[in-house]
Amino acid sequence: MDVVSFFIYSFVSIFVIVSPIGVVVTFISLTSSMTQEEKNSIATRATLLACTICIFFAVTGHSILNVFGISVDSLRVAGGILLFKVAFDMLLSKVSGESVTEEEIHESLSRDDVWIFPIALPLMTGPATITTVVVLSGTSPLISYKLVVLLAILLTFGICFVTLYYSRRLYKLIGYTGAHVITRLLGLFLAALAVDFVTHGVWNIYSNLAGIT
Repeated sequence: MDVVSFFIYSFVSIFVIVSPIGVVVTFISLTSSMTQEEKNSIATRATLLACTICIFFAVTGHSILNVFGISVDSLRVAGGILLFKVAFDMLLSKVSGESVTEEEIHESLSRDDVWIFPIALPLMTGPATITTVVVLSGTSPLISYKLVVLLAILLTFGICFVTLYYSRRLYKLIGYTGAHVITRLLGLFLAALAVDFVTHGVWNIYSNLAGIT
């Protein structure tokens, strides 16, 4: 896969799993009683934190796997299964259980640090997102491909910031139904990505065990 194709693949993968439109629905419910300035501050801090977490794991993830003796392909299979669970929840227009529960969202309404939990972590950067960036950054040893993953992360969270910054206008434009339709479409793409992760991971593991080149 050439660099341009890998960038498109990386961007689509990260964008779909972060699902900015899906985050908007929860973001609006958590900031409904805030002023515009407070909402924008929450959006800025949450996006910066989530992006920083993603970049950290994209840079250090492969080293962390080596410490624990875990191969990228093993993580690819495990991540694919996790992504499929998230995709299934998205197809049902549910807040994914791997990210945050409805009870946790309700409890966070009375807290001042909602930009940390649940918005930045785990809504925007949950286990599935972290797994995805680690797998993508560990796909190729070439530095150019790792830089492409970082660029895809920055672009994704740039879009995410814009959607949160203009969340109220965006929600008025697409409405509740439109948001859930988009979430379900992204869930379909995520399910396909999950299958791709699992099949590639299983094949690579089998090839290594069987000595196939």
